[in-house]
Amino acid sequence: MLGGVGAALAVSANNPLAEHVRATNERFQNPAVALAEGYQPIPCVSGADGGGMGIHYVNSTYLNDDVIDISRPEAVLYEPVADGTLQLIAVEYISSKGPAQLQGHLFSFTNSPNRYGLGPFYELHVWAWKENSSGTFADMNPAVSCDLVVGE
Repeated sequence: MLGGVGAALAVSANNPLAEHVRATNERFQNPAVALAEGYQPIPCVSGADGGGMGIHYVNSTYLNDDVIDISRPEAVLYEPVADGTLQLIAVEYISSKGPAQLQGHLFSFTNSPNRYGLGPFYELHVWAWKENSSGTFADMNPAVSCDLVVGE
């Protein structure tokens, strides 16, 4: 199996923003770092047609400040793997103000009501550690699964 870093290199080699995100947020390889920085997990998100987003670790302070800072993503995404650990796969930037952008990449708009119980918001996923055949900035990743989540 190609490891997260190998897949990230394939993704990042062609995308400067993904490479910058990966370099800036490498500390989140360990989910304990996310917890120590105030992120809290929410249940694994899977798509109705397959694939998913994984387990989001969300920092509510960042979620509510509407500041887009590449080193402080509003959410850090992990995928459960067979050995019971979590593998870092992506980050998500979120703002209620828009249109929002990060280094020239426009955020997607999500209206309210939505499955997250949030008001309308703008978001940008950056699949910096796991290749996404739907695109580096797509919401869902066909290669992500919630099947190995324990206790949900």
